[in-house]
Amino acid sequence: MFEVLTGAGLAVAAGLNAYIPLLILGLAGRFIDFVELPAQWHWLSNEWVLVILGVLLVIEIVADKIPVVDSINDWIQLFVRPVAGGIAFGTGSSSGTAVVTDPAQFFTSNAWVPIVIGILLALATHIGKAVSRPALNVATVGAAAPVVSTAEDLGSVVLSVLALLLPVLVIVAIGGVIVGFVVLFRRFRRGLRSDAELAT
Repeated sequence: MFEVLTGAGLAVAAGLNAYIPLLILGLAGRFIDFVELPAQWHWLSNEWVLVILGVLLVIEIVADKIPVVDSINDWIQLFVRPVAGGIAFGTGSSSGTAVVTDPAQFFTSNAWVPIVIGILLALATHIGKAVSRPALNVATVGAAAPVVSTAEDLGSVVLSVLALLLPVLVIVAIGGVIVGFVVLFRRFRRGLRSDAELAT
């Protein structure tokens, strides 16, 4: 069960920001003793991969905070985030951590299954993010972009860390992400209604 929660937390985090969970996984595999990446994902802890992920993360953080650019970035990330989610779920669910001591027992066969699950989770999260962002930008004349983007980045960090250290809390964190999307969507709809009423 912890394997699924770890993978799910990392995949949803990748749907918010593709590079944060991969960077956290790579750094944890390289520097934290109790995190042991599986052999097929060991490349994530390579120093060059970590540098590249760090550079891509900086670009993503900047681009995602600029109105209009954030929507263009979301179109580009439509392919990147699901792939990152597949890698994150596959790596996280089959890594040895403080709470996951024998991941091979859970995914002994069908190694592609966690990757597909991760792709779907990250894609669903990304679509929620990509659909809500233009609406928020219109409703707030772009003022919401840096605030919402920062909240998404922090959410991705928290989900990634919880997935590795306390996966049982991932359920609560994912619930928080869903509630956040619903609240933002409702506020946008209320704003549109009030604008329509003022116009009439």
